[in-house]
Amino acid sequence: MTVLALAAPALAGCSSINEKVGAGMGDIIPQWAGGLPANAPPRPGTAEYDRFMQERERQRQMPAAERDKETQSNANAQATAPGR
Repeated sequence: MTVLALAAPALAGCSSINEKVGAGMGDIIPQWAGGLPANAPPRPGTAEYDRFMQERERQRQMPAAERDKETQSNANAQATAPGR
């Protein structure tokens, strides 16, 4: 009984540590090994996330025809960029 009483807090401590470590591990693991994909949005609470959300809101307010043209021009610019 004593062993079980001592082991329970140790196991509970492991689960809380894994919860905190697991949230950041996706940033470290390479994509080929199951990490975040290249087009994943930034994490909330960062400056990149704020810029991402502002750009997303700007695109949401654009008319669909203009949004499609912008998306196509961005894809063409990336395809013709040197070094690709």
